[in-house]
Amino acid sequence: MVGLFVDPVPPILTVVQGAGDKLLGGTMLVTAAVVFTYYTTWAMLLPFFDSSSEIHNFFPPREWAVRLPAIILLVGVSAIGAFVFNTIIKEKRKKQRQARLRTA
Repeated sequence: MVGLFVDPVPPILTVVQGAGDKLLGGTMLVTAAVVFTYYTTWAMLLPFFDSSSEIHNFFPPREWAVRLPAIILLVGVSAIGAFVFNTIIKEKRKKQRQARLRTA
């Protein structure tokens, strides 16, 4: 009974199919690490450098260290709210259509 259970997908195809996911995941991880390092340096380490230091030229004004995350949070919460609202409206219309079909 050896060879009775044969994998329908050759192992080489499984490796190739997972390569895109690994590349995407690695890219997302590197991007998150770079953004975290930049923001941490900007918001937490920059105040300890003298204002005449050249490192200040690599960063926007410090008030944007608070404004930018607040704006991103506001846009994100608004997008989630719009998605939920849209989903609720579609479900309500779908139920109304089904109710009309049942009574007709």
